[in-house]
Amino acid sequence: MRGILIVNKFWTNLFSARKAAAVTVFPFIFVLNRSFSQDRVLVNHERIHIRQALEMLVIPFYLWYLLEFLIRYVRYGRFRKAYLNICFEREAYAGEKDQHYLKKRKPWAFLLYL
Repeated sequence: MRGILIVNKFWTNLFSARKAAAVTVFPFIFVLNRSFSQDRVLVNHERIHIRQALEMLVIPFYLWYLLEFLIRYVRYGRFRKAYLNICFEREAYAGEKDQHYLKKRKPWAFLLYL
């Protein structure tokens, strides 16, 4: 699944607390505006999240994501640092520039980033 791309400022801001240009809420990828929908790196990053969510049967992905964020926020005390250290984000940032990443990615690859 590649995700359904939707350009919508309201939902993007709501789901990201106004902190992101794009956000994935399975199976949708919300982007702030049309120019972000053309950003191949950004869209690839969000598609990696779609794959992660599929592997974890969606709901557990979001529960893990939130729990890991909270743990990292307590540890680092800063929103951005906590976010950047979530294993799902670490994998997505590592693979976002490789447009073939999802074709060669092994299942559960995010575990390598714990």
